Amino acid sequence: MTSSQEHSDEIERIMREYERRTNELDPGFYSLSKAANLFTRQSQVRAIAGALRRAGKMPLSSYDVLDVGCGRGDWLTEFELLGAARARLHGIELVPDFARVAQARLPGTHIVNGDAASLPWKNHAFDVVFQSTVFTSILDASVKNQIAAEMRRVLRPGGIVLWYDFTYDNPKNKSVKGVGRGEIKKLFPGATFHFERTTLAPPIARRLVDRSWTLAFLLENVRALNTHCLATIQY
Repeated sequence: MTSSQEHSDEIERIMREYERRTNELDPGFYSLSKAANLFTRQSQVRAIAGALRRAGKMPLSSYDVLDVGCGRGDWLTEFELLGAARARLHGIELVPDFARVAQARLPGTHIVNGDAASLPWKNHAFDVVFQSTVFTSILDASVKNQIAAEMRRVLRPGGIVLWYDFTYDNPKNKSVKGVGRGEIKKLFPGATFHFERTTLAPPIARRLVDRSWTLAFLLENVRALNTHCLATIQY
């Protein structure tokens, strides 16, 4: 178990890392006005919509959805486009400014600024619990375990955890640590899993999409060039 102080230290480290990224990155770095980012987002949405269909969770209008680490609400917006009712969309976000942006962007949703290791919802509250690139930003194994336990706690029987995250470490950023299938299985014991590799490596996409969207699409089907894991975790 992580001590309270160790947990606080890890949360502070994560906050500092988000602040660093915000200060150092061009504000438009992830903008969908850039062809490579749009290509990647469309690929992500196709993969996640496919996972929801396979799990019998489409249309989303019948389900309660939680986004763990919802950022500025990008994925909550996508879930609404996939049919989710705004009043049934929930999110928790560690960075206060991000949470405020998400709530202002999506009035009627339920956005909480807080630590995902202590989710403020009752047991079995959600049919879909989603996380995107949260766990690879956490270096403390005990904090990962606490967040995964909370995700399991708030998931309804028959519900799914949707996991989208890096499989590999980021060689340019020691604060991003890839998570493999074995670790995912340990975080969610007793579940049924469906794994798929997805997402053309971002450095390749950024170089290629402007020249040939079609070639980028073809290369994305070469699994060795995919950097992320999409896992459907069902209880």
